[in-house]
Amino acid sequence: MGLFDRFRSGRGGVDGPAADQKHLREWAAQRSGVEAFVEPQTSVTPMTIVLVAADGEWTRRPAGGPAGARRLGEQLGIPVYDVQKVGYPRRMRDYDARRRIERRRALREELEDR
Repeated sequence: MGLFDRFRSGRGGVDGPAADQKHLREWAAQRSGVEAFVEPQTSVTPMTIVLVAADGEWTRRPAGGPAGARRLGEQLGIPVYDVQKVGYPRRMRDYDARRRIERRRALREELEDR
């Protein structure tokens, strides 16, 4: 094992591809309006797939290559997009912005209660 091998999967290399697939399937089954966005491989991360629900909530895991991403989309019956061509959906950015506001508000309230 190389020095940085344990970081390549993003979670210490413990879970593996089967756990990633299980997470994505369960996540998609619990939400509505899910779409998949495939992110390209970089020098430090493998190709990943981001599932985005109708409300903008999202999750990211390794895709298992282009074939793995297409296969997952077919199995889940959801559309699969190339993020380099279509970009991220607005609802995903809006969801992240709402979460930031909620975290700031909670922190402010916590500090006020002290």
